Amino acid sequence: MRRIVLWVLSTLSALVLLFGYSTSTSGPQASRPATSVWSSSSSTSPQAGSAAAGSPGSGSSSSTSKSPGTRTVTGAVAQTQWGPVQLQLQVTRGRISKVSVLQYPNGNGKDAEINSYALPILIRETQDSQSANIDMVSGATVTSDGYLQSLQSALDQAGL
Repeated sequence: MRRIVLWVLSTLSALVLLFGYSTSTSGPQASRPATSVWSSSSSTSPQAGSAAAGSPGSGSSSSTSKSPGTRTVTGAVAQTQWGPVQLQLQVTRGRISKVSVLQYPNGNGKDAEINSYALPILIRETQDSQSANIDMVSGATVTSDGYLQSLQSALDQAGL
């Protein structure tokens, strides 16, 4: 009888722990918006807002008059499992001079933690390689895949 009671209580405790555990996989349905800016000039954390020349979902290129031969190209929005990813390139004389991530998954703390280390790596690799031939970041596969899709779209628009 005592074994049965212990078995029932341990099973019940395991079920309560199993179903009571909240995971960090709440996805883009969280309350915070997915639109943010992370650029090669950002120091350590993303800034809220949008610096896109067009609407974030437009995927169109636009020119700026910051310096001769410089233009800004916005990549298409890549829809990922955890939220949209979109970036913007500043191209000067046929070279990528600045990369800004306009949208990335940031709906929960885990997304913010992953992207706080993954995005600077992806941005640095893009500027170093001057192409979409970059490595994905381990542990940030979904964001890396969306980043590469939007990067290739922007590079295609820029003719690079």
